[in-house]
Amino acid sequence: MKQTLSISALVLLAGCAVNPKPLTPTQIDTTARENIVAVDADQEPVTAPINLYEAMARALKYNLDYKVELMEEALKNRELNLSRYDMLPQLVANAGYAGRNNFSGASSLSLITRRQSLEPSTSAERDIFTGDLSLSWDVLDFGLSYVRSQQKADEFLISQERRRKVANRIIEDVRTSYWRAVSAERLLTKLKELEGNVSTTLDNSERLAERRLSAPLTALTYQRELVQIQAEIRKLQRELVVAKAQLAALMNLRPGTNFSLVLPDRTDNLPAVKYSGEDMMMTALKNRAELREVSYRQRINSKELDAALLSALPSFRGILGVNVDSNDFLFNNNWFQYGAQASWNVLNLFKLGPKKKAVRAQDDLLRQRELALTMAVMTQVHVSRARFGHLQEELQTAEHQHRVQDKILYQIRAGHKAGAMSQQTLLREEMNTLVAEVKYDIAYAEAQNAYANLFASMGIDDFAPDLTGREDVSTLTASLTNLWQEREAAMKLDQ
Repeated sequence: MKQTLSISALVLLAGCAVNPKPLTPTQIDTTARENIVAVDADQEPVTAPINLYEAMARALKYNLDYKVELMEEALKNRELNLSRYDMLPQLVANAGYAGRNNFSGASSLSLITRRQSLEPSTSAERDIFTGDLSLSWDVLDFGLSYVRSQQKADEFLISQERRRKVANRIIEDVRTSYWRAVSAERLLTKLKELEGNVSTTLDNSERLAERRLSAPLTALTYQRELVQIQAEIRKLQRELVVAKAQLAALMNLRPGTNFSLVLPDRTDNLPAVKYSGEDMMMTALKNRAELREVSYRQRINSKELDAALLSALPSFRGILGVNVDSNDFLFNNNWFQYGAQASWNVLNLFKLGPKKKAVRAQDDLLRQRELALTMAVMTQVHVSRARFGHLQEELQTAEHQHRVQDKILYQIRAGHKAGAMSQQTLLREEMNTLVAEVKYDIAYAEAQNAYANLFASMGIDDFAPDLTGREDVSTLTASLTNLWQEREAAMKLDQ
């Protein structure tokens, strides 16, 4: 018997052993292929040039970071709905079966004579089926569940604030990437043409130097300037070529997707800031998602103290149920059951004091974090306001520089045609003109980003409050267009 039991125990233990099983190459390959297909599935195709507001709309609808926040918000909403069920009474149904190979029985022993006073008898069948349906409700559990449900509601509101924050950041990034990508579409072709001219001229200069048809120092100085121009061209290309890829990533377009952009007029002046610094700070302190999140955290923490107080109270449970039993020896095979029970874990009283101290310490931490965030938000508002004003001035300077450089290039080209200007001078001024144009576009992109950052720093949403990102692209585009055009028009009216 001992040997049999030992063998059985070893077999049981061997069957319960769990060994790590890494993913197989086939599983990894399958997952990778499925992810490639799913990452941009069910997206509306790009059929026309994309303007700024459609780029924002596509980012809100398809950006995966924003989808994560949407899913987080949906999860918190489901958890909130689920927590409401914890406040309901418990309704428990039980069914059971008990059997044995013989009858259970009993006899009695006289305590006086120490003799058997009753022959063996039974009051139970060998096979018995039982069932019951019990309704119970604990007042203390209801109170705790109500507090936890309120905390879940605040966590849902926190998820909404995080979604707002991510959406505003994505739209701000889209504005910057869009204007840089517009600059790239305007200038990359010109840069490639200029690079070809520089390469041809550099080759010609090197051949002339090898044939000693020009002074060595003059040729080398000329080549040095051409190489410097070539390096500057490639630097500009590097800065511009990634802009469209960054915009595509924000819109969740697969890398390498071919799309074109609407090339708007870059000469439009941005509206001035109508808000005073004090108004902007107060608006930010009321609207910023980070500060609202801390306020909700404080509310959750205050409810933790309520939960601690409830846990220290006695528990009272009421019970109501119906029972059935197949045992024919019973006089009543079914009956109603009712009762009440009170219990109190006295040790919870000793935990109440330390719990209060922990809750107050957490509240102090949240309060200090709120003050730190307040200072950070006020600083961000001040910096965004100053940055926007400074970038407006930089934009005016870049526009002026570009206009002057265009006039210089016009004069140089005329002189080159007349034979009064060298090819070297023409290439240099063409390069300077492209550099001025790139700087103008970059300054415009940064000013647009600073303009959007003004509203983000104040916590003013870059999209209408009724939008969630689940709407189709055309609806999102129309809403964003109306919002920003009305916002810019209001700014211009107050100037």
